[in-house]
Amino acid sequence: MTNTLLYKKVGRKYEPVAEYDSVYLDSFPKGNHLVMCYPGGQSRRFNIEPAYAPMIAAGRVAEQEICEAIRKASELRPQTTPLTEKQKAAWEALKEAFGEDISTLRGLSIHDCAEAGLKAMQDEAEKLLQHDGVRKAYDHFMLMCELTKER
Repeated sequence: MTNTLLYKKVGRKYEPVAEYDSVYLDSFPKGNHLVMCYPGGQSRRFNIEPAYAPMIAAGRVAEQEICEAIRKASELRPQTTPLTEKQKAAWEALKEAFGEDISTLRGLSIHDCAEAGLKAMQDEAEKLLQHDGVRKAYDHFMLMCELTKER
């Protein structure tokens, strides 16, 4: 549990450049946390309600699939409903007001949308699990999952 001093060779001497403390870097604050490791990185979510950990973990695992689904759903496609004269005039006024800067109009990134979707899923679960019947059903579901796990 000691710190490791890291050195860099400068000429014929070694000079200290950094200090590594694995206890500090791998420590967590008080609470329940979810850590996922995957090729190329990891993610950490802090202060997770333990009852929601499986749902949040599943959402984190599915994050790329969620992003892909949102990307496909948000692809540009031809307008299927014709614009009214009022809508056309409003669009032309917007283009005139913005000029070349109209291209600065943009939406969220797909990742931001996926994060928002995961947050909404967590918020909804919190609301639903406040009801005794839903909580009991969830606890029963979790018990059945534990009993049927392959060992």
